[in-house]
Amino acid sequence: MPRMLDVSDEVRAEIGDEEAARLLAGESAPGSYDCTSCRTPGDSEQERTSTVLFIGDETAVLAFAHATCLPSQVVQVTEEQLQGAVRSIGAVGAESQQQVPQPHQPQYVQQPQHVQQSQQPSNLVPEQAVLGVTSGLVLIQNELHPALVVEPTAPVARPGTFGSGDDFLPLLIEQGFMPLTELAAVPPVLHGWSVLLAAGQLHAVLQPNPNGGRPVAWWQAHQPLQVTDGWRAAANKHQQVLMFAAPVGSVGRQPREDLMRDALDKAAADGKLVAAALPLAGI
Repeated sequence: MPRMLDVSDEVRAEIGDEEAARLLAGESAPGSYDCTSCRTPGDSEQERTSTVLFIGDETAVLAFAHATCLPSQVVQVTEEQLQGAVRSIGAVGAESQQQVPQPHQPQYVQQPQHVQQSQQPSNLVPEQAVLGVTSGLVLIQNELHPALVVEPTAPVARPGTFGSGDDFLPLLIEQGFMPLTELAAVPPVLHGWSVLLAAGQLHAVLQPNPNGGRPVAWWQAHQPLQVTDGWRAAANKHQQVLMFAAPVGSVGRQPREDLMRDALDKAAADGKLVAAALPLAGI
């Protein structure tokens, strides 16, 4: 039976017209599946379903998601992260993904974690600084929004410069993040940037590729971040994540969401907070 599948041009280019035709005809696509974003059941015979292709160093995996959760797209990751996603998806149901035999050469990686240090953001943080990232829900205008709070462990210098200054916020403002004096409204969407969810876990913050083409990882985590069901539900509802960034020592690693909100309010009042709404990407 034909499937209600969305196969984007970039996915088709990777898997080929013949495999795309087999998918659409229902020859190689599952009927039922577990959405790799919200992890709830889906049925490609009854509802629009996105095909999302993970590409690693040596393997590629085609996964499926509700079209209302994610668009059809290609996501390039490290081989290690790809195998981790395969294990995670496989734990739910092997029919939710299938391996694509041809090897590919990915151009970027994924990453994240609840209160975690990650690798340096691309072209932004010097060797001595790493990013601490905290996920949590933030209440704005009586509605809960999924948020990431990013704070480096040391002052950030502008690339190619030396000194004791901290250019973390100016560099982000130049990228389109907005300074906040209070958390009274949802910040505007920053197009070109995105937050990558894979198999129900948080994997990365992606930024535009300065050389064109697919996005590159701005923030990388050592392992995928296990987010709460409430955080994931809010992310799927809004189809975006709020990212707040502050200089070292401005927010700290707060153990509870109410304390995190208090710290964000104080950082905003002190003129030490920038933010943007980042669309969801990935699978």
